[in-house]
Amino acid sequence: MTRWGALLVLFLSIGYVWAQPYQPRDLTAENIFSNNIEGPNVDKAGNLYVVNFQRDGTIGLVKPNGEVELFVTLPEGSVANAIMFDKKGNMLLADWQGHNVLKVDARTKAVSVFVHNDQFNQPNDLCIRKSGKLFASDPNWKENTGKLWRIDGPGKATLLADNMGTTNGIELSPDETRLYVNESVQRTVWVFDVDRKGNISNKKLFHKFEDFGLDGMKCDKQGNLYVTRHGKGTIAILSPKGDLLREVQMKGKLTSNLTFGGPDGKTCFVTLQDRKCVEVFESEVAGKKFQ
Repeated sequence: MTRWGALLVLFLSIGYVWAQPYQPRDLTAENIFSNNIEGPNVDKAGNLYVVNFQRDGTIGLVKPNGEVELFVTLPEGSVANAIMFDKKGNMLLADWQGHNVLKVDARTKAVSVFVHNDQFNQPNDLCIRKSGKLFASDPNWKENTGKLWRIDGPGKATLLADNMGTTNGIELSPDETRLYVNESVQRTVWVFDVDRKGNISNKKLFHKFEDFGLDGMKCDKQGNLYVTRHGKGTIAILSPKGDLLREVQMKGKLTSNLTFGGPDGKTCFVTLQDRKCVEVFESEVAGKKFQ
């Protein structure tokens, strides 16, 4: 084989490895986010945003080549933990330190309080319906308890559930008839039925893990639920029936959240709190918003 032929084989083999599903690789460099790196999400244009770039209280914009630039700095006293986007492209943030849900204007980047409630513990994670209704997890880490809220619009927060465990990851099924909520310390994932008004009922145990904590969750378009297992460094993929289909081993151990993106919606962006970076892997199924 000629030298150029050998190089071509090597190039193709590297590309083949990188294209393999469920194989983690680094997107960003290590140690460029704070240890509160969380809440990745992708806007309609495919841009990836991640909270707490370089220091707490910021949002970073991650470029396809892994470079990161500052997108916005939040007001003093606010630290975001999760990102969602409304129909107009405005960014909605779970501000755990300020006990708010914040709104970042898509055009001006102006930051305002979307919802504040004195009964909030520490808004942690968010998911959103096509109608614009938000659901928010709200843990009390000191007491190992948590709440669940629905947010119908500016200043409109309705308590849906109280006296749960440490509510953390939260996600809607692709058809929006089921709401998944996990409890980090208790290592449980619950599922509720959701009606058209956003009321929940019929709470059922969806899956119970025996070890390690739980953090953010996302669904693919087939309804499989991807759960970050904080401390184990894996993404557990659960079927719509709650069966464990596989676990994807990441390079770091403190997996905190994930989102789907990329040209075909099959790239999973995972935040790692120990490495303070973003890792990625390719799924065989696109995320639910790529239906």
